Amino acid sequence: MAQTRTTCPRCHQPVTVDVEQLFDLNTDPQAKQRLMSGQFNHIHCPNCGYEGPLSVPIVYHDPNKELLLTYFPPEMGLPLNEQERMIGPLINQVVNKLQPEKRKAYLFRPQTMLTLQTMVERILEADGITREMLQAQQQRVNLLQRLLSTAPESRSDLIHQEEQLIDENLFGILSRLAEAAMAQGDQQTAQQLAALQKQLLAETKVGKEIQSQALEAQEAIRSLQEASKKGLTHEKLLDLIVNAPTPTRLSTLVSMARNGLDYTFFQLLTEKIDKSSGDEKERLTTLRSQLIEMTAEIDKAVQEQASQARKLLETILAAPDIEQATSQNLDTISDSFVEILQADLQTARQKGDLERSAKLQKILKVLQEASAPPPEVALIEELMDTKDDESLRKVLEANADQITPEFLQMLNSLIVQSESQGQPPEFMTRLQTVYRSALRFSMQANFNKKS
Repeated sequence: MAQTRTTCPRCHQPVTVDVEQLFDLNTDPQAKQRLMSGQFNHIHCPNCGYEGPLSVPIVYHDPNKELLLTYFPPEMGLPLNEQERMIGPLINQVVNKLQPEKRKAYLFRPQTMLTLQTMVERILEADGITREMLQAQQQRVNLLQRLLSTAPESRSDLIHQEEQLIDENLFGILSRLAEAAMAQGDQQTAQQLAALQKQLLAETKVGKEIQSQALEAQEAIRSLQEASKKGLTHEKLLDLIVNAPTPTRLSTLVSMARNGLDYTFFQLLTEKIDKSSGDEKERLTTLRSQLIEMTAEIDKAVQEQASQARKLLETILAAPDIEQATSQNLDTISDSFVEILQADLQTARQKGDLERSAKLQKILKVLQEASAPPPEVALIEELMDTKDDESLRKVLEANADQITPEFLQMLNSLIVQSESQGQPPEFMTRLQTVYRSALRFSMQANFNKKS
C-alpha cells in the first residue's frame, strides 16, 4: 500500500493518505474483503478532523470469476485518454503477475463501473448475490432496527405484522450483529440483541423451528457421546441412524460420524434391508439412497475445502513476506489448511527439502501464536475446570492480579453470548458460579485495600 500527499477538502492543509488502487485477488486473497468493507483510501486530517474518502482510480481483479473491473471517480473530471493513462499501468500489473497460461480474453475487456456501488454490486452478482437479495437483506436490517427501538413489551404486534420478513436470514444477521457488539466490548447492545433473539425465537414460527432443530442437533450429539462411552461400533451407529426421528437428527448424525459411514456400515445396512419386508424395506432402501447422497455431498465439500486450502497455502508460500501473508489470511485459514500444512511439513522434512520446510515452519509459527488463547481466556478455562469452591478460590488467589474490572466484564459478556447461543444449562450454571465467585473475590480485595 502506497502513501500519497494530498490536501484536506475542508482546511486545504497537506495530509498523508494510505492509497490502495489495485485489489488483485490473484496476489492478495484479502483484497476483496477490504474493498467490500469500504475501509480504504480514507482521509483523516489531523488539523481540522475531517474524515472522508480519497478519490482515486480503482482496479479490481478476480481470476477465478474472470472479473476485471475499473472505476474512475467522475469528480476528478479528467478526459478519457487521461483516465486510460492512469488505469493502464494498474491493469498491466494484473497481467504481469498472472502465469502465462492464465492470461485469458477477459483481461483485454475490462468492465467500466460508473460508481463504487455498482462495482460492489457486480462483485456480489458474480458470487450469486443479486440486487433483489441485497434489498431483501436491507429490509431485514431495517426491521431489526425498528424492533430494537421498540420497547420489549410492545414488540409482539410489530413481530406479528412483519413475520414474513423474519426468516433464517434475519436470525443470521442478528447473530452477526451480536458477535460484532461482543467483539467491540459493547455489552449493552449485545444484551439487547440477545433479548431480541430470545423473543423472536419464542414468538415466531421460524424461531420455534430453529429452536426445535437446535434441540434435535444437541440430542444427536448427546446420543453419539453416550454410544461412544462404551465404544461406538458400526452396529450402534446403524441403530442411531435407522431410528433417527427427524431429518435434522439424521443430518447431524451423518455429518458428525461421516467416517463411520464406510463400506462396512453400508454392508450392514444392506443386510438389514434384505431381511426386512413391506414398508420397512421401502423405508430402509430410501434411507440408504439418502445416506449415499448425503455422504457424497459431504465428501465433495471436503474436497473443495482442501482444494481452496491448497491454493491458499501455495499463495502464501510464494509471498515475499510469508509471516505477513499468513497474518493477512488468518480469517480464511481452516482446519483443512492446517492439516495440509502439517502433512506438507512432514513430507518436506522426509525429503530433506530444507527451503520448503523452513517456509512451512514460518506459517506454522504464525498460526500457533495466533491460536494461543489470551491470558484472560486461559484463566477462564482454568476456573471453569475447577471441581469445587475451595479449588476455585485457590485459582482466584493465585491469579489475583488478573481479576480486574475488564476481566469481570469479559466474564459477563461471555454469559450473555452463551445465553444467546443456547448453551447447555449445566455450562451456564458453572459459568455463572465462576462469575459470582470472581466478583465476590474482586469486591473483597477492593475492601481490603481501602481498609
